[in-house]
Order: sequence, then structure tokens, then C-alpha cells
Amino acid sequence: MSPLAARLHAALPQTQCTRCGYPDCAAYAQAIADEQAPINRCPPGGAQGVQRLAALTGRPVLALDPTHGTEGPRTVAVIDEAWCIGCTLCIKACPTDAIVGSNKRMHTVIEPACTGCELCIPVCPVDCIQLENVTGTRTGWNAWSAPEAQQALDRYTFRQMRREREAREQQERLEAKARAKLADLSAHTHDAQGAEAARKRAVIEAALARARARSQGT
Repeated sequence: MSPLAARLHAALPQTQCTRCGYPDCAAYAQAIADEQAPINRCPPGGAQGVQRLAALTGRPVLALDPTHGTEGPRTVAVIDEAWCIGCTLCIKACPTDAIVGSNKRMHTVIEPACTGCELCIPVCPVDCIQLENVTGTRTGWNAWSAPEAQQALDRYTFRQMRREREAREQQERLEAKARAKLADLSAHTHDAQGAEAARKRAVIEAALARARARSQGT
């Protein structure tokens, strides 16, 4: 991230809501720094957020782009636990790990960790998640504080690191499994001979190559 992008990133409320059209606040900040995106696409930051970004970039203040959402109070997600079927889709969608639960078990929201990003709403198959206003008439940055934004960023960063670690560990398991099969090929191919044995070896070697490539990020 460039120095300007870092300053712009620090001026965003860190909801990670993707309403700006980018996968997270960091990507939006970098796009602004690279002059690839306007400064008025962050509804959670509202008009004051646009002013912050204008001051950092030297660009003129713009009205919030309504195609990316409107300014409003900060909200938190609330799950109707009577209707929750435990599908875990909302858990996977939450950028700050603010939803806890397990497969086929009731889920619940950790209110202080929820950024109101709304990403859990569309993935819920039983429509059991609603948003509740927690800041009354306060909107944009008046509904946020620097500590709240920092907490959201810290939780998002930790989640990203955890997901990368889990993906790496999964690839390592797949690679180890493929190596074990190659080491004892006859047992895993049921003593296949000739062309069939060669085909099965090729399949296992290809799986091992894919696992290595994914673990190396290629």
C-alpha cells in the first residue's frame, strides 16, 4: 500500500462493506490513491468521510454517489434465533468474525464487533437477519469513532490472516496426502499394472503438483 493509500485507508470507517465496489477498504483506498476511483463511494463514512478524503487528496468535495448507497446511522445485525437453521453462510460472509455458531446450530451476533456491513443479509436463506439502528440520528463519521474503526480493522485483519493460514494448512494436508499415495502407489491403485498404473500415477502426480502450486501461490 502506498503512503497516500495508507492515509486514505485510515480515513475510512473500516466496515469492509464492499459498497464502494472494491473488496475491502484497503483496496478502495489504493484505488483512490491511484486515481482509479472517486472519493464519494463510501456510504458509511457519509459526507464527512468524503470531506476527509478530499482533504487528503486535494480533490474537490463531491456529493455521496447514491448508486453506492446512502448515508445513514450505524447499524448492527440481529439474528432471529428462532428461525436460524445454522447454515453458517452468514459466518463465512462476516468480514469481522462478528457472528458465532456452528453447522446446524443457532448463530448469534457479537454486537460490539458488528460493523453493519450488511454482507450477511443476502446470504441468509431464511431471511432471519435484520439490522438495528444503534446510533439514532447520528450518521456517517458522527456514528463512528476512531477506536471503533480500529477495532473493526483489527478484527478484519485477523480474519484475513486466519483464512490464509487455514488455506495454507489445507494445501499442506493435500500435498502430504498425495505424497503418501505416491510412496505406496501399489496399495492406493489396488496393484494396477501397465497403462492403468501409469494413469493413476499421473493423476496423483497432477494432484500433488496442484497442491504445491497453490501452497506457493502460483
